[in-house]
Amino acid sequence: MTGRGRFITLEGGEGAGKSTLLAGLREHLQRRGVDLLLTREPGGTALGEAVRAIVLDPARHDLCAESELLLMFASRAQLVRETIRPALDAGRWVLCDRYVDASYAYQGGGRGQPAGRIAALEQWACDGLRPDLTLLLDLPVADGRARAAGRGEADRIEAEADGFFERVRATYRARAAAEPQRFRVIDASQSPEAVLRAAIAATAHLGATA
Repeated sequence: MTGRGRFITLEGGEGAGKSTLLAGLREHLQRRGVDLLLTREPGGTALGEAVRAIVLDPARHDLCAESELLLMFASRAQLVRETIRPALDAGRWVLCDRYVDASYAYQGGGRGQPAGRIAALEQWACDGLRPDLTLLLDLPVADGRARAAGRGEADRIEAEADGFFERVRATYRARAAAEPQRFRVIDASQSPEAVLRAAIAATAHLGATA
């Protein structure tokens, strides 16, 4: 692979199957000869993982919506500069579990933070870095929550009420409708194999080697 790498993000609500798709897509791209970096949000750096522990801690009832938003962007700023941009500049592809769209969906749609505030933070923290492709796994909230229920104790986000996740889903869908050139919406109620096939088809235009 030569030149700048490709930046692919995976988005979706709880129980949508992102982890399963990440594993399958990573295997596919690596078989095609792609030098791939897999990372996640919040996380991906030492600072990001510390932020993740705070944001998802079910005991952190004191964390207000504004602090949550700022913590997410602090983690993101570090991830962009320490991990994602250096990898892309070296010609590697980056596959990231969540990115900026998650803040519009969760902190914006879910928590009610203004979209303009999130956009200002995006411009500052992300230094203009946007995904080449965003795969949105779309699933009815009730179905996703039923899937997630078997994964053990709910974290701070997972413990939110259905209304929160309905707003998250609606925001994701609105963003996808507004940017059809970047988003590919995948029906996550399909089998994992069908979801993977759809994701592979969506990445074909990015130029992985045969």
